[in-house]
Amino acid sequence: MSFLIIMVLLLVVMYVLMIRPQRQRQQQQQAMIEGANVGDDVLTTGGIYGTVTEAEGDDIVVEIADGLSVHMTRRGIAAVLPPEVDDVEVVEEDELELPEGESAEELRRRTRDEAV
Repeated sequence: MSFLIIMVLLLVVMYVLMIRPQRQRQQQQQAMIEGANVGDDVLTTGGIYGTVTEAEGDDIVVEIADGLSVHMTRRGIAAVLPPEVDDVEVVEEDELELPEGESAEELRRRTRDEAV
């Protein structure tokens, strides 16, 4: 009888530690793939980056270069990539508006000290 209890406990632990997290990952992956819409950047299972230009049911069209599109199924998507962050604009020192009576070097030193 105790052997049966130990086996049941081992099966429960295996389910909680292995099977359940894997199912949750699969559901998240499936939701991500189903949520791919026009304009989303994707990575295909073949390792090609592209942008979804058309989506209709299970069929999608991914533009992988200017004027070059491939038709594929949603199952061919490995990941939907997050939107890109725009680069920070670099301002030249002479275009910088400085507080009254402060030089660029003083401003640099003050902002560095505040950051630390």
